[in-house]
Amino acid sequence: MIVCVCRRISDREIARHARAGLGFDEIQFELGIATQCGQCEGCARDVVAQCGATCPTAHIKRADHPMEGSTWNPQSPFLQPSPAA
Repeated sequence: MIVCVCRRISDREIARHARAGLGFDEIQFELGIATQCGQCEGCARDVVAQCGATCPTAHIKRADHPMEGSTWNPQSPFLQPSPAA
């Protein structure tokens, strides 16, 4: 269903961004939703809230990401720890 007529943005597109962990303000910045007439803001916020409730783990960010501090070596199929600077 089209939520934002001005920008032609559907509830599915909003939901996809919300499930990826974006909040309403971030989705508004990315898609431009609720920046023209503003009539869609309530419905868009509802979609974001519903998706946030069904995917609460989307907002978890790992501080100890396994890729940080590693470099790729084309001769090795494995990541190598970066040399200490």
